[in-house]
Amino acid sequence: MASVVNSFSLAGIDAYTVKIETDTIYGKPSINIVGLGDTTVKESKERLEAAIKNAKYELPKMKIVINLSPSDIKKSGSHFDLGMAIGILIRSKQITVNEIEKIGFIGELSLNADLRACSGILPMVIAAKNSGINNIVVAKENMEEASLVKDVNIFAFETLQEVIEFIERVNPYKPVISGKANQKIKRTNLLDFEDVKGQEGIIEFILVAAAGGHNMLMTGTPGCGKSMIAKRIPTILPGMNEQEALEVTKIYSVSGLLKSKGNLITERPFRAPHHNASMNSIIGGGNNAMPGEISLAHNGVLFLDEIAEFNKQALDSLRQPLEDGNVTISRVKYTNTYPSNFMLIAAMNPCPCGYRGTSRCRCTDYEVLRYREKISGPILDRIDIQKYVQPVNFIDISNSKSSSTSKELREKVENARKIQQKRFEKIENINRNAQMTTSHIKEFCSLDKESIEFLKKAFDRFNFSARSYHKFLKLSRTFADMDNSKDIKKTHVAKALMCRDLDKEQSKMIAMI
Repeated sequence: MASVVNSFSLAGIDAYTVKIETDTIYGKPSINIVGLGDTTVKESKERLEAAIKNAKYELPKMKIVINLSPSDIKKSGSHFDLGMAIGILIRSKQITVNEIEKIGFIGELSLNADLRACSGILPMVIAAKNSGINNIVVAKENMEEASLVKDVNIFAFETLQEVIEFIERVNPYKPVISGKANQKIKRTNLLDFEDVKGQEGIIEFILVAAAGGHNMLMTGTPGCGKSMIAKRIPTILPGMNEQEALEVTKIYSVSGLLKSKGNLITERPFRAPHHNASMNSIIGGGNNAMPGEISLAHNGVLFLDEIAEFNKQALDSLRQPLEDGNVTISRVKYTNTYPSNFMLIAAMNPCPCGYRGTSRCRCTDYEVLRYREKISGPILDRIDIQKYVQPVNFIDISNSKSSSTSKELREKVENARKIQQKRFEKIENINRNAQMTTSHIKEFCSLDKESIEFLKKAFDRFNFSARSYHKFLKLSRTFADMDNSKDIKKTHVAKALMCRDLDKEQSKMIAMI
């Protein structure tokens, strides 16, 4: 009768239980692995043969068939090694294990029968818990990451022999003590908004963007402080709750970025890919449909510096993730859906030379329009706030007086977020104004007659789109929250209209041409 051992496989950032079925039949001695495993899985047979021998056990001199069930789903990874080795030894009656169905095995085996760490441990342990498997055997290096899941017993070992002695109850388990247990990954952040001089005007809109989770584009001459401001935005964002932290940690675990850390990420991610990044690296892809930058920025900030220099196809591929908060990566063998609910912060120069509005600029209006057309209208329409960042004069730079600190600004953002969380507490998957749908806008963003008339005049003058109308209402709601106002007033609508500098200037240039 075939032995059955529990292991797990990844599907996007989630995992599912895999039953490793092992049987021996008469025939030429060999190991045959079926169940739609990729090359990494197929290569396990060489590792298994050497590891079992070096652990002082024997490989059955029969044909060994290993099936990874369910057999109709493609599987990848070397973490099945441990489960397959245990299955072979149980089937050949070299070891006896009681209640094997209550144990899950995750780990790669070396040729010397050492247990090695693997990526994706966190989602696998979560899947084990959901399946009722509360005892998980992992490599020692994966212990901390696996221990992030509560109410699951984690047993960490260094060798195959140690695992066998434990499950056979030859030796009692000795808990691995680590000085890094229960640590949390925090970015050592020396950035603070008090370093930003002479930009008090733009900081008001930065606060609104952070408070409502709105996307933002900053346009200005080189050296005016666009990148400096963007890098400090994470310092004023509220901390992540436990669910958000687990989501981010799962993404980084699947991507293999937690292999040497194994701790919960609590600081919001900040990703800043270079403008020569490919579409696959930004959206996600590769043979295994892995997460891209937009997923690694989930619940955090994606900063695109010099956005006009990015590949146009890569930028246009951001449309759907910006709207839906997730992205589906489809390949021949894999189709994975990853969360991508990020705050987009972009920066660009006002013209090809970068010095528009100064005596150094020789760019014509036509050249400026051509330059800005590198960013398509649909992408600009999805960026709520588009502001010019003015150059800083010498007096502001040399002024030793400190600006508002990140701590002070963060308190304002947190107060506005608390209002939004209370507003959306009965609505699933929404916790800030930027996530509101059309039905939520109707419910929470009603305007009085004076504000409606004021907004209508702006639309008639600048030809804003229907999507822009909803963006203005969301922004007005955030400005009202910042003022702790229950109702949206005309002043809030006026401030929301001030958020679209680029649209207004572009309309004027087109009229002049």
